[in-house]
Amino acid sequence: MRVLVVGSGGREHALVWKLFQSERVARIYAAPGNDGMLPLADRVDIGSDDITGLANWAVAHHIDLTVVGPEDPLVAGIVDEFNKRGLAIFGPSKKAAMVEGSKVYAKEILKKYNIPTAEYEVFTNPHEALQYFQHCVYPVVIKAEGLAGGKGVVIATNKSEAEKAVAKIMEERIFGDAGNRIVVEDFLEGEEVSILVLTDGKNILPLSPAQDYKAIFDGDEGPNTGGMGAYSPTPFIDDVLQEEICHKILKPTIKAFQAEGINYKGILYAGLIITDMGPKVLDFNTRLGDPETQVILPRLKNDLINLIEMVVNDNLEEIKLEWDKRSAVCVVLVSGGYPIDYKSGYLIEGLNELNKYDNVLVFHAGTKKEGDDFYTAGGRVLGITVLGSGLIDAIDQVYECIDQISFEDMHYRTDIAYRVFDDSY
Repeated sequence: MRVLVVGSGGREHALVWKLFQSERVARIYAAPGNDGMLPLADRVDIGSDDITGLANWAVAHHIDLTVVGPEDPLVAGIVDEFNKRGLAIFGPSKKAAMVEGSKVYAKEILKKYNIPTAEYEVFTNPHEALQYFQHCVYPVVIKAEGLAGGKGVVIATNKSEAEKAVAKIMEERIFGDAGNRIVVEDFLEGEEVSILVLTDGKNILPLSPAQDYKAIFDGDEGPNTGGMGAYSPTPFIDDVLQEEICHKILKPTIKAFQAEGINYKGILYAGLIITDMGPKVLDFNTRLGDPETQVILPRLKNDLINLIEMVVNDNLEEIKLEWDKRSAVCVVLVSGGYPIDYKSGYLIEGLNELNKYDNVLVFHAGTKKEGDDFYTAGGRVLGITVLGSGLIDAIDQVYECIDQISFEDMHYRTDIAYRVFDDSY
C-alpha cells in the first residue's frame, strides 16, 4: 500500500512510525511532514490546509489510503473532498468534525441527548458575558468556540480574570474567528482523562486511556498549550469505570450522531473529567490527540493499517486489541516563551545519544535538518517517549534521556505523570 499522512507534528511522526511497521505498507508520504520523519517517509511539499492540492496529488500518485492527523483539514472538509474523488481516507466528514470545530455545537449535542457534561452559557456579545460574570460562581471555564490549537481555554478564578479572558478572546481576537462566540462552563473537580475510540459510525473500539498535561508550567500553572506531555495507561481508569464511560458517554454519543443524520467515522476523542458524580465530557476532538498519540501507539501491538481499514470500510469488528504491558511517558520539549512568543533556529544537541536505547522514541514536531544537525523550528520541538516496566520507571528514564538533550531556551515540564503519586496537584 501507498499511504499518505497529512500533517507535520509529533502526532504525525508517531503515525508514520507506527504505519511503517506494517508489512502491508510499501511507501509512506507525509504532507508536509517534518525532517524527523525522513528515514521513514517521503515529504510532500503541500500544506495540510491545501485540500484540493492534496487530493490532486493523491490521485496522481495512486495513494491507497490517506490518514489525517490535525483537526483543521478535517473541519474544512478534506474527507468529503477525498470521498468525492473515490479516495480512501481515515477521518470524519466535515459535518461530523463540527463537534470539534464548534464547542457550541458540541455542547448542544451533549445537552440534547442527555450526555453528562458541565452546565454552560453561550455568549456572542462580550458585554453580556461581562454582566454574567457579575453574579456567577467561580472558578469558571471560558472557551473560544472554534479551533485554537488547544490554547483556547481559560480557567478564571475570579471576575477580573474572566474579564481579561473575554477581552483577549472576543475583543483583541487573539484566536481570530474562533472567538466569535464563547462558552462559559461551570468548573468541574476531578481527574481529566483522554479516551479515544475507533468508530465506523455504528461500532466503537476504545483505545488505551491516556492523560495529557496542557498547561505550560509544573503544577498545571500558566496558559494552556497544545500539550506538554502524556502517559498511558491511566491507573485510575479500571474496567468498571471504562464500561461506565462506554455506557454513559461513548455509545450514546455515536447514537446521537446517528439521530442527527451523521455517519461519524474515524477517531472520536472524548476529553473527560472523572467527578464524584461520575465521568463527564469536557470536550470532543475528531482526531488522535497530541501528545496522547505518542504514548498510545507505541503500546499498541495490532497492525494500525488493519484497524483503519475496518473503519474506512464500515466493518469495525469487536476484535481484541493487544497492548504492550509497559507504561509509556512522553515529555514535550518546547521553545522558551511558547505558547505566546518564542524564537527558533537553535541547534539541538544530544539526539544521537538516545539512539542507543531501544525503549526510547523521539518524535519530531518543530525541527529542521541542516546537514547532519537538527535545529528548532517551532513551539513544540520534540516529544521524548519512554516505555518503562512501570510508570515510575518510565518517568525516571524519560527525564534521564532529556538530561542528554539541549538547545537554547529549552523548556519542559518536570512533573509529567507525577500527579498519579502526588495528591497535592
